[in-house]
Amino acid sequence: MYRFIYCLLGIILLQSCEDVIEVDLPTETSRLSVDAVLRMDTSEPITTAQIKLNLTSSFFEENNPLSNAEVRIRNLDFVSDNSLESNEINLAEVSPGTYEATRNTTFFTSGQLALFINFNNEQYYATTSFVPTSPIESVVQGEETLFTGDETEIIISFTDDGTRDDFYIFDFGFNEFLVTEDEFYQGQRFEFSYFYEDIEPGQEMTISILGADESFYNYMNQIIVQAGGDQGPFQTPAATVRGNIFNVTGIANPEELESIGQNNDFPLGYFAVVQEFKRTIEIE
Repeated sequence: MYRFIYCLLGIILLQSCEDVIEVDLPTETSRLSVDAVLRMDTSEPITTAQIKLNLTSSFFEENNPLSNAEVRIRNLDFVSDNSLESNEINLAEVSPGTYEATRNTTFFTSGQLALFINFNNEQYYATTSFVPTSPIESVVQGEETLFTGDETEIIISFTDDGTRDDFYIFDFGFNEFLVTEDEFYQGQRFEFSYFYEDIEPGQEMTISILGADESFYNYMNQIIVQAGGDQGPFQTPAATVRGNIFNVTGIANPEELESIGQNNDFPLGYFAVVQEFKRTIEIE
């Protein structure tokens, strides 16, 4: 009987200590979020460009796919002997928030490219040029670990092109990225280790190397730092990072980016066209 009384008294005390705590979550006006990093396999004659548009939402909520937008890519230096071949492609919406168009690969890898997005009487604009990269030479599994002893080491190597200054972005899957530049290994073979957690033998891992110019490299570096390594660079970051996409609503000549200015009404995301090489490894 006494034991029952003690238990009942404990339950009453615990219930009486329950309070509802209201937390003020950060709120911000919805922004356009643009995933417009086009990865080029230059060995393929035809490329399908894919761009994803979302509207950012409140804290703890998923972003909302943005439908019914007008999305175009124009090659500003395009020259063709065929009068029927346009210097512009219109991307069609193939699923909510996802827009695609197919064109010969050289359309994307030569000249300066401009991105135009129109939605809800707002106009957005960005420019970029194709950036090459160096192929991955080898991906092998190592035997070292880090802190817990359960990590899996992958050793990646590639040789930098000594004729140019290169910036690299590595995509390890699981929304994990790494950036590096060739300042200290110009024209040399470079090898480094990356450690995975919670992967099983027999699992296949695909690792990509992407080209980047200095501006895209700096942008990705900021995003990775703010993401803390536990979310993708195209999710809403902890603090807003400016990309290279401008709101040009009401501007007569968006090609003159200097006239746009740096206001606070800008979208999230980045427009880049980069070469990509991939390697796949099966974990032992």
